[in-house]
Amino acid sequence: MRVLALSLAAFWCLAVSSLYGEEAVRQREEGWERAKRYLAEGEASEAKKLAEELLKSYPKDPDIHVLVGIASLRLREVQAAEVYLRKAIHLDPRHVEARTLLGWMRLEIQRDYAAAAEDYRHVIALMPDSPEAHNNLGVALKKKGDLEGALSEFSRALALRQDYGEAWSNRGWVFAEQRRWREARGDFERGLKLNPRDEGALYGLSRALREARDYAGAEQALRRLVAASPNFVYWLEWGQLELVRFYWLFLVVVGAVFVHSRYRKNRVRRSPDGR
Repeated sequence: MRVLALSLAAFWCLAVSSLYGEEAVRQREEGWERAKRYLAEGEASEAKKLAEELLKSYPKDPDIHVLVGIASLRLREVQAAEVYLRKAIHLDPRHVEARTLLGWMRLEIQRDYAAAAEDYRHVIALMPDSPEAHNNLGVALKKKGDLEGALSEFSRALALRQDYGEAWSNRGWVFAEQRRWREARGDFERGLKLNPRDEGALYGLSRALREARDYAGAEQALRRLVAASPNFVYWLEWGQLELVRFYWLFLVVVGAVFVHSRYRKNRVRRSPDGR
């Protein structure tokens, strides 16, 4: 009887433990979904409060640390975001999202391009066939001044994914900085086939066409850009290009008038009756 009683007690403990575990998982999932919903709705402060409450119950969950980090970024709390992302990486060194976000912070906020490149290299080591990771590393290397390295990474991204419009545009800008305008034009045109509203590719195409002295084509690209964006810089570029076009037209007209006048003078000189 004593053995039976102990067995029943053990079974009861296991059942209660299982029910408690299921309830804890359910509460975690509900809290997780609510926090993500707050983020999607722009309620970063509420998302962060809820995620921090989840951390009290799940302090070793790297995903929740990343969620708090994202909410902190939305609230412009950069230092807090970095702390949470580093904690996530400490808990799970293979956490791709945490590494990617940390790289983005270093690239866009801290302007530490070498550190950003190192973070993206870690991501590539975990996901070597990710075109996005290669593109991110290419961006960091370009800003760092390593054009050849950037070119290699963008080309790798495109080899993995041919319909990657952003990578076509990014590689086009590397070619532009190297003054390889023909290759740049080809990449910008490929990118625009995938995304006709890509401002970077449109502006790059206008530059490439201008360098080729295709002023009509450059003007058309800038006109599309001005129609899509209120950026005053594009208006200035378009105005300058129009002046260049009219300047060349003016020179052509002046040249034609000059040649015509010389022709008339020569005819008068050759005519015996002065007509």
